[in-house]
Amino acid sequence: MPASAADPHIDAFLEMLQAERGASAHTREAYARDLGDLTASLQPKYDLLNCTEAQLRRYLSGLTRRGMSETTIARRISAFRQFFRFLCTEQIRADNPAAMLEAPRRRKVLPHCLTLEQITTLLRTATNNTTPEGKRMHALLETLYATGMRVSELVGLPMETVQTENGQPAKKARDLRPFLVIRGKGNKERLVPLNDSAREALFAYLDIRPVFLGKKGTYSRWMFPSSGASGHLTRQRFAQLLKELAITAGLDATTLSPHVLRHSFATHLLSGGADLRVVQELLGHSDISTTEIYTHVMNEQLQKLVTERHPLSRMKLTRKQKRPEEA
Repeated sequence: MPASAADPHIDAFLEMLQAERGASAHTREAYARDLGDLTASLQPKYDLLNCTEAQLRRYLSGLTRRGMSETTIARRISAFRQFFRFLCTEQIRADNPAAMLEAPRRRKVLPHCLTLEQITTLLRTATNNTTPEGKRMHALLETLYATGMRVSELVGLPMETVQTENGQPAKKARDLRPFLVIRGKGNKERLVPLNDSAREALFAYLDIRPVFLGKKGTYSRWMFPSSGASGHLTRQRFAQLLKELAITAGLDATTLSPHVLRHSFATHLLSGGADLRVVQELLGHSDISTTEIYTHVMNEQLQKLVTERHPLSRMKLTRKQKRPEEA
């Protein structure tokens, strides 16, 4: 359970999020930090049970002055709305002071993504490392780029999701399941295909997987086990390893993260002609508007198509090509 500034009401709220909404540990930790920061700002005169809308607005203005991003402020407002609504439902408070708060309008920022050549360079560099760490990294990269999973879904991938249907050890790469059942945000399940390259990388990794079991013996329910508290490789460690790989590959490590690989997956699918709804399903977005940020790829393709294929555009191009000859 994440820290909650020793407030029993926050503890109860976080328990509700887990039990009734299936909120992930990452989400609960973020909400606990948000509410803990608000609590600290209200003390010593006020607390969460008697704060007003005006005090919340002053707090949010302070976040802006501190240079906090619009995305973070929007998340905090969402956390406050849900928390005070919970207090009203439990009859702990009679009003919701966060009900009228408006989230800042988020600017749509085009996601950074890697080119196909850069992806190939990363994979080749990982393949050249034949150590257990190198084989694990290759399996992680192939699986992430093949599925577009969130990094938390990748590092927390259960063994049973990848194993053969009967649970027996795979004798060849094709014995591994061609589809993965991923449990994402809100505890929602989705099905994602696993291509042959990813299955081969995972099959090669399974041979050296016991190296990462440490003192826990020969069993772990996680595909990518670790000796840490979570029992599996952490998001932070994978991000660190990815940057180290980027440096080895001669790429700019400052622009590379697990989320960039997820963006690359979506962008490359759309550039290859995939339907936006299909990409939405594969990414696990509950709202199509979240996926629409990738339509810049489709817009560029349409513009290029019209420029190159429209009759009038082709006539203009023909005239330009003839002029040097006529001169």
